[in-house]
Amino acid sequence: MKVLVVGSGGREHALVWKIAQSPLVTEIFCAPGNAGIANLASCVPLEAHDIEGLVDFARQNDCDLTVVGPEAPLVAGIVDAFKAKGLRIFGPSRAAAAIEGSKAWAKEIMLKAKIPTAKFAVVDNLPDAKKYIREHGVPVVVKADGLAAGKGVVVAEDEAEALSAVEEMLGGRFGEAGLRVVLEDKLEGEEVSVLAFCDGKNVLPLLSSQDHKRVFDGDRGPNTGGMGAYAPVPFYDAGLAEEVKNTILSPAIRALAEAGRPYVGVLYAGLMITPEGPKVLEFNCRFGDPEAQPLLMLLKNDLVEVMLAVLEGRLEEINLEWYPGFAACVVLCAPGYPGAYPKGELISGLERVPEGVEVFHAGTARKGEKIVTNGGRVLGVTARGATLEEALALAYRAAEVIDFPGKHYRRDIGWRAYNLSPRS
Repeated sequence: MKVLVVGSGGREHALVWKIAQSPLVTEIFCAPGNAGIANLASCVPLEAHDIEGLVDFARQNDCDLTVVGPEAPLVAGIVDAFKAKGLRIFGPSRAAAAIEGSKAWAKEIMLKAKIPTAKFAVVDNLPDAKKYIREHGVPVVVKADGLAAGKGVVVAEDEAEALSAVEEMLGGRFGEAGLRVVLEDKLEGEEVSVLAFCDGKNVLPLLSSQDHKRVFDGDRGPNTGGMGAYAPVPFYDAGLAEEVKNTILSPAIRALAEAGRPYVGVLYAGLMITPEGPKVLEFNCRFGDPEAQPLLMLLKNDLVEVMLAVLEGRLEEINLEWYPGFAACVVLCAPGYPGAYPKGELISGLERVPEGVEVFHAGTARKGEKIVTNGGRVLGVTARGATLEEALALAYRAAEVIDFPGKHYRRDIGWRAYNLSPRS
């Protein structure tokens, strides 16, 4: 099989790495890819948003399967465009991807399906937003309705912060994505990411994972695309997993099918485990980044076989198998991220990474014989271990030997796991 992977980040590098292990696969292309992906696949100079160009490339190169990493092309309808040309592609349709593309619509689906989530309101103008915030009080979570590259969420602890966030979003900071804003209660508890393969009818959850959104240790500073992740989450036991499947994942898939939008691909549920039980913070229409990195390191199955089962509607035949222990990913990012950051800085030390560590490139490029930074999140240093402590220790050993000017990374990935116990 020839496989085309769409995207250029750490998630896509992890997908290419895992796909390359399949005996079914003879050749891999990645559009546009990065310097690390280039070691495993032929990088194609096509951007993820160039749907027409990607369709033409897949046809001309007889690609048997296309796998889409980022959410933007899915929300824009890349799956529909490929299917219209008879091409096999892994991911949800444009209609189903609206579960991430519109937070307001996702909330309506949850309400209709009785999926537990925070109380909310949807507003499209400043007077209504101010009225809601003043009457409802704070803290309040302010979310841009559309895609905002992981930066369209503000957890406002006071009224001034909430009003400022609403003014920014409705004022055009995120363009069309901020024309509507979702205001919702702040949920208290522990965040967990649960991804599941879905074939339109059946749901097959992966291991639980937990990512770290804030840029600084102790969950301080602005939200980022993700500073690291680990899997599985120690307190997410079998009982909790069953509850999430029965009250969240399966109802969501049923509700989407009933709405005429059957969901085929990977569904990401961002959850808060509250004292009242698990509640949905958000749904995403693809693999998480950086959650995909530790999850794919732990997955024993041939990923291509699983994806084909999803596309052929026979997910019930698949039993996911996992390596024992834990995996952890530590993201090395450029100085200034998630704000403005430099590019083109020389990366050194990659050849000194300890055995057993995978360094997934997220924002890198090749400059002659050298590898340089080319994004905010530069590398995802990922390792497995018998315990979470072992996995983290190995990942951090590797993080220390890699260097580039201004390198920043959190030194407390996995810290929330240590004082947690299963919900009683």
